[in-house]
Amino acid sequence: MPEVRISIGGREFDVSCQEGEEHFLRVAAHMLDTEATELIRQIGRMPEARMLLMAGLMLADKTAALEDQLRAAEERAAVAERVAEIARANPERVEVPVIPEIVMHTLSEVVSRAEQLADRIEQPQ
Repeated sequence: MPEVRISIGGREFDVSCQEGEEHFLRVAAHMLDTEATELIRQIGRMPEARMLLMAGLMLADKTAALEDQLRAAEERAAVAERVAEIARANPERVEVPVIPEIVMHTLSEVVSRAEQLADRIEQPQ
């Protein structure tokens, strides 16, 4: 069983792990060290057990927040998937009417004549 030397909060620890797990142990130790270093920066030197407890609680808090975010994202993804299923099961045909150019031209002429008639009616005789 490999033994890895890690540093947390300026203190050295020898930790055993399963073969091939050394990288993961180092990554986890680095995360714990980051929290412990921040604690020491804010509070100052403290007993080893308290430092490790507080750093662990800080990581647990971050993990809980990430789990909440993950759960919310999974719920949104499930809703989106359900909407996609409904859309696939009930496709709607949406038609956008296109008015032919000749009709638009004719309507434009009608509007122009109507405006001319309105102008004539409004003029005093």
